[in-house]
Amino acid sequence: MNLSIPDMALVVLVGASGSGKSTFAHKHFKPTQVLSSDFFRGLVADDENDQAASGPAFEALHFVAEKRMAAGLVTVIDATNVQRTPRGQLIGLAKKHNVLPVAIVLDMPEALCVERNAARADRDFGAHVIRRHRNELRKSIRSLEKEGFKRVYVLRTPEEADAAGIEVEPLLNDKRWETGPFDVIGDVHGCRAELEELLEKLGYVLSRDTEGRSAGAVHPEGRRAVFVGDLVDRGPDTPGVLRLVMGMIDAGSAFCVCGNHEQKLTRALRGRNVRVSHGLAESLEQLGAETEEFRKRVEAFCGGLIAHYVLDNGNLVVSHAGLPEHYHGRASSKVRGFALYGDSTGETDEYGLPVRYPWANDYRGRAMVLYGHTPTPTAEWINGTMCLDTGCVFGGRLTALRYPEKEIVSVAAHKVWYEPVRPLLPPDELPPPAVARRDPDVLDLGDVTGRRVVETTHHGRVSVRPEQAAAALEVMSRFAVDPRWLLYLPPTMSPVATSALDDVLEHPREAFDAYRADGVQSVVCEEKHMGSRAVVLVCRDSGAARFGIDGGGAIYTRTGRAFFAPELTEQLLERVRAACAGLWEELNTDWLLLDAELMPWSAKAGGLITQQYAPVGAASSAALTAALTELSKADSRGVGVGELLATTRSRAANADGYRAAYRRYCWPTDGLDGVTLAPFQVLAGEGRSYAHEPHSWHLDVADRLVAADPSLFTTTKRLFVDATDESSVAAATAWWEEMTGSGGEGMVVKPAANLVRGPRGLVQPGMKVRGREYLRIIYGPDYTEPRHLKRLKQRNLGRKRSLAGREYALGLEALDRVARGEPLWRVHECVFAVLALESEPVDPRL
Repeated sequence: MNLSIPDMALVVLVGASGSGKSTFAHKHFKPTQVLSSDFFRGLVADDENDQAASGPAFEALHFVAEKRMAAGLVTVIDATNVQRTPRGQLIGLAKKHNVLPVAIVLDMPEALCVERNAARADRDFGAHVIRRHRNELRKSIRSLEKEGFKRVYVLRTPEEADAAGIEVEPLLNDKRWETGPFDVIGDVHGCRAELEELLEKLGYVLSRDTEGRSAGAVHPEGRRAVFVGDLVDRGPDTPGVLRLVMGMIDAGSAFCVCGNHEQKLTRALRGRNVRVSHGLAESLEQLGAETEEFRKRVEAFCGGLIAHYVLDNGNLVVSHAGLPEHYHGRASSKVRGFALYGDSTGETDEYGLPVRYPWANDYRGRAMVLYGHTPTPTAEWINGTMCLDTGCVFGGRLTALRYPEKEIVSVAAHKVWYEPVRPLLPPDELPPPAVARRDPDVLDLGDVTGRRVVETTHHGRVSVRPEQAAAALEVMSRFAVDPRWLLYLPPTMSPVATSALDDVLEHPREAFDAYRADGVQSVVCEEKHMGSRAVVLVCRDSGAARFGIDGGGAIYTRTGRAFFAPELTEQLLERVRAACAGLWEELNTDWLLLDAELMPWSAKAGGLITQQYAPVGAASSAALTAALTELSKADSRGVGVGELLATTRSRAANADGYRAAYRRYCWPTDGLDGVTLAPFQVLAGEGRSYAHEPHSWHLDVADRLVAADPSLFTTTKRLFVDATDESSVAAATAWWEEMTGSGGEGMVVKPAANLVRGPRGLVQPGMKVRGREYLRIIYGPDYTEPRHLKRLKQRNLGRKRSLAGREYALGLEALDRVARGEPLWRVHECVFAVLALESEPVDPRL
């Protein structure tokens, strides 16, 4: 027999010592899923059979179980669990985390348990213990469901236990594989005519039965409707609405979650004692005119509705009354209750209606939550959530949201079908809200302080420690540009693995090998410019309309600082804007976010050069020149300083190379004269992130900017390479050697397709391969000496690569949130996290 357990379940194994619980757990579950009381005794007492350690052992076991359930993982408790009190504690933990508890009872014969224990040297207790376990089990085996276990399986013989299998089934609310597109429709409340009108406006084609009644609808483009519940009550044609929606669901063109009115109607149809109010009388009267067969169909339909659905890989959640993030995808009476009724403050308003708790004001989840239940005059976004009940039955509108387009479509009610207790006022007559709603574009310290966890599409959860948040807050509050411009910060970039060649620290071959190992065949090598990473946000006109701030945009560094004073920034943006003239209509946007390199390096790092690099170069040159002079004199007199003289000459040459290296990055500028930009990627525009476009597309756009203003923009040289072809790799290596041999910084190797996932997750977006001479700036003038180079080759890149991957995922998430039009605080959450991670203790030379 197959024992079906729901996903996320807490599985409690119940049975006397020797009944085979551990063997059963080992056979059917992963080792990480099983929490054994014996194992935890061993953890806390170094003796798995020390019964005196049971108290702290179960404390530790419960702690780990809670962590697993909070993460939504199947958790198996391997202990006797024959007493009601320990089982009750486990059921309490399951309820706390809204997962379903399942009991698997191994009710084996007493003689078998005694025999098995006798065969184990570590089990020295007698048969009376087994007898006590069996007696306690017998007393409670029939009451396990009453205790709270949602499923109970009893295996009574070794043969039954051996033949049993475990099947983990998805929860009924889990429809993450359904990716849409969807049309999510608010509360209908029996308004059939308005529903038909809305469906036709959305592009659905209605079908009718032999009596001419609407019996279903399909969309020619495969879109599907999702109803937020409350199809019934109050309106003129509840049967007509149900017939239409049930037909759509039967045809696979719709989903529907349960509303509180369906819940109540089901109870009434089943003969339960319910209060006939809030429009239920109208539904019962209308259904009374239908056939018994139809009423049975309605009863089965309404009684089988799920409280909420998780759709589109977890990006969309639909429930009737809304749902906080910690309830998404969970199953319990508490979750169902919130999904159907929401939560109230315990107060009533002047109309005697409950005051609903404004959960959406505190919502910070990744998923979009669409719901209804409480009618509002207009549908509006609140922190990534939207109420779609716009009071059609009360004379308002019937509203739908197209997903993922986020387009609102609605039709007006044909009349006031049911007088509301609380008047449904038009927007211009609404009183001030009882609870102030958060301005979506106002940032709050609570969004970025303390320990933060940011959900990303491409890397899962990224954590930010409190001390990292504090460091980022210092930079952001004192030095960064206006945060309304700050849509993105570039990630740090990982260097290639250390070269095996004797005379270099980095070499292109390691980059090609790494991408080939990740399954990436086609890569692009881009010249690494001798400048500073710059993010350019340029608006076609003023940014006031889109970003709420006057000005044409911003140009800022990897840490969000402005490169230039406001006047010079506007002059530079004006030239960028003019160069983008052909892109505004082509990309259908009024703003663009560009990733670029700004040159010269001295434009940003003038202080660093004059206060750090130049003094080192000047001091080494002066000291070594004087030393060479004196050593040469001593050598000419026959003093045995030949070895020291050779070493000093080598050091002097290294110092000259050091000075030449950083001087290549410096040239004088006057205003914008001498300033150049090398764009290499279009990050985003209105409603779209361009992370999925191949690098060839991005570089073609960059070439168009160069052609439009060659005195400002400069080309990024590139070479496309087949990483599996030796001749192609050799040609790229020769190109790198030529560039770096003439003083160039090096190149960046990237997957040609841009955003790529490999067998180990998100592939590094780029690896820098820096030249031998450039690295003198990073590691010091004498780093090429064999003794130093040998030491420097012992570098650990793991932490740097991890950091680069996390920051890359956060940047992608920020761009996606911008493209979806999410509130500024949601975008800034990712941007701030990138800056916070920059304080991670990673070797800054990597």
